[in-house]
Amino acid sequence: MSSDLHARHRDVLPDWLALYYDDPLEITHGEGRHVWDAQGNKYLDFFGGILTTMTAHALPEVTKAVSEQAGRIVHSSTLYLNRPMVELAERVARLSGVPDARVFFTTSGTEANDTALLLATTYRRSNTVLAMRNSYHGRSFSAVGVTGNRGWSPTSLSPLQTLYVHGGVRTRGPYAALGDAEFIAACVEDLKDLLGHTRPPAALIAEPVQGVGGFTSPPDGLYAAFREVLDAHGILWIADEVQTGWGRTGDHFWGWQAHGRNGPPDIVTFAKGIGNGMSIGGVVARAEIMNCLDANSISTFGGTQITMAAGLANLAHLLEHDLQGNARRVGGLLIERLRAAAAQDPGVREVRGRGLMIGVELTRPGTDRADPDRAAAVLEAARAGGLLVGKGGGHDTSALRIAPPLSLTVAEAEEGAAILEGALRSTQ
Repeated sequence: MSSDLHARHRDVLPDWLALYYDDPLEITHGEGRHVWDAQGNKYLDFFGGILTTMTAHALPEVTKAVSEQAGRIVHSSTLYLNRPMVELAERVARLSGVPDARVFFTTSGTEANDTALLLATTYRRSNTVLAMRNSYHGRSFSAVGVTGNRGWSPTSLSPLQTLYVHGGVRTRGPYAALGDAEFIAACVEDLKDLLGHTRPPAALIAEPVQGVGGFTSPPDGLYAAFREVLDAHGILWIADEVQTGWGRTGDHFWGWQAHGRNGPPDIVTFAKGIGNGMSIGGVVARAEIMNCLDANSISTFGGTQITMAAGLANLAHLLEHDLQGNARRVGGLLIERLRAAAAQDPGVREVRGRGLMIGVELTRPGTDRADPDRAAAVLEAARAGGLLVGKGGGHDTSALRIAPPLSLTVAEAEEGAAILEGALRSTQ
């Protein structure tokens, strides 16, 4: 049955729509931290639909909220008052840390970043944008235009002039051998030098932890140091929290808080986990920035009642059960367990991350070169053992991406680590 579905997929969907595994997987249902395929095989899910199933599969509070809302009204657009949208916006605004916050809902992280770029370039009257090397911000025309990862950038055309800054990857590049303080200082000097060669940019857009790039990040405080330079030039800071938001990193509710010494970002974008599988994205910005548009704008599907009901229930569950704290505790155990396993494997260059956002970078033994073939092999072996993980990486890197629901238990973390250790051992 899966081979028939795969053939039908190839017949009607784009060739560039990637599928994991030699024999692609059809997931039919899930519960908690587990999913099942069409053949009835059960898997521990360590990827959560690309970091989207944030709390749990089939979380009762969310399914109940969606069902009840669907029985009333599913959708009306932003042209009418919408109580669930206002209520979720109020909660997100309070949690964001952005002063005088306004919230605009979209259907995806791509659309959220697209909106943030529209706001920043309009507010600043500039189409020049700073972005980080190895970054990923979505698949729309403008989001691709600021993405600093060749593997996810299918065109050099863009409505924006993008300039790329050092700092998103701590252990590679020209500053990798420096200590943390020296690394930050070098990146700041690079930023200052860059600004001396260009017209004033509108904004810097940055992921606190680079998701598609393999869960790489700078030392804490880099973006706070950048902020001093940006503020001196009037340049906005956009924090792309599509993957890092809602407590996934454990230590903080937002990834930007590891860099918050000089205050919150001017704009925050979010998506993925807040909907727990429902299509929710959004932008938080200071009122003067959010209100700078001088033409009509609406959202047909952003903020629709059924997705807002899901978001409200999911966020309430996250906060009431301290899933950020669970990500910190269980994620810390999982990282240490994986580092112990990696110490015996010459092909593992680094185990990095924080909370339940963990990257395992693979290289060819004895070199610093990526090993994408082994990454694919580990994915296959882990699946055979009953575990689903992701993969990613940027310039000459390959990494396994581990991001289970934030309700992961210690026992499940141990089980997943054991399966992944076996998959690594079997592919050496």
